[in-house]
Amino acid sequence: MPFAELFEHPIVQAPMAGGASTPALAAAVSNAGGLGFLAAGYKTVAQMRREIDETRELTSRPFGVNLFVPSDDPVDTAAVAAYQERLVPEADRLGVALGEPVGGDDDWAAKVADLLADPPSVVGFTFGRPGDELVAALRDRGTLVIVTVTSVAEAEAASAADVLCVQGPEAGAHQGSFANTARLRDPADPRAPGVPRAPGEPDGGGEFPEGLRALLRAVREVIDRPLIAAGGLGHTGHVAEVLALGAGAAQLGTAFLRAPESGATSVYKDALADPRFTVTALTRAFSGRPARGLVNRFLAAHSAYAPAAYPHVHNLTAPLRRAAAQQGDVGAMALWAGTSFRLATDAPAAETVARLAASG
Repeated sequence: MPFAELFEHPIVQAPMAGGASTPALAAAVSNAGGLGFLAAGYKTVAQMRREIDETRELTSRPFGVNLFVPSDDPVDTAAVAAYQERLVPEADRLGVALGEPVGGDDDWAAKVADLLADPPSVVGFTFGRPGDELVAALRDRGTLVIVTVTSVAEAEAASAADVLCVQGPEAGAHQGSFANTARLRDPADPRAPGVPRAPGEPDGGGEFPEGLRALLRAVREVIDRPLIAAGGLGHTGHVAEVLALGAGAAQLGTAFLRAPESGATSVYKDALADPRFTVTALTRAFSGRPARGLVNRFLAAHSAYAPAAYPHVHNLTAPLRRAAAQQGDVGAMALWAGTSFRLATDAPAAETVARLAASG
């Protein structure tokens, strides 16, 4: 199916691993004329398949599933051990044990085999590009392949994909970069990650994401295929501008986090509207990969010390994040959010699609 025929409105709901992207959310977005997405990350093959089946029961329209491409980046085990030692007081405070800082491939081979046997309309890939053979195999089954890129070099490397999701640095949660060992930079805020802005200079919405604008233009110059623009988008003006810059659709995740169909916890949803949080930053503190979230106590305290080690740090901090969510400790949670987080509302997903598509 051609990319433009996947949706009535050029609105893509970002796949949000960790529970936010539910079958109810993906189906609601697709039924409203957008393109809903499930996130296979951190799930077993059985869980992934169950969510696909549930979504198919809720909608007859196209939707997608997103996979994490395994990384073979080298890991500094001494740096991971030092970070583990640093987090012991956090674990003691929350009354849990730290997780084992081990690697893993998120059941990559099994998930790929399952999707090849019965794929949805779209399969997306993050943290890397799938091999050309896999792209061709999915395409032969009538599935559109989307790869997330964060640079022109990545876009050129992933040019075999049907569609590229061009992700700017303002995007919430993980950057989809192919390598997590690159120096952590935050083009949306030149200060060190974890250092909040001074009073009176919050982010949260309104400004057009400049990093995405520059990246989208640069990729458009060298890649002749459909593009999805992602990162810091939050209102109709943002959508209209990325379409004018050559994108075929706008992808938003944070905009849907507070929706009733979202699987985000109530504590997380409330934090997005909490006036105490005024700024986001990129950090490796929770997972070992650069990811953007609300600047809370944990992010500010540990960002400077977290090594580039994914999924090792993710597995190390998983018990902390679970306990913090269960205890309502907003200062220790991973509160992933894009720079336009303040524009997110608790409206049903269909209403958000309609609002965002008003100028698209």
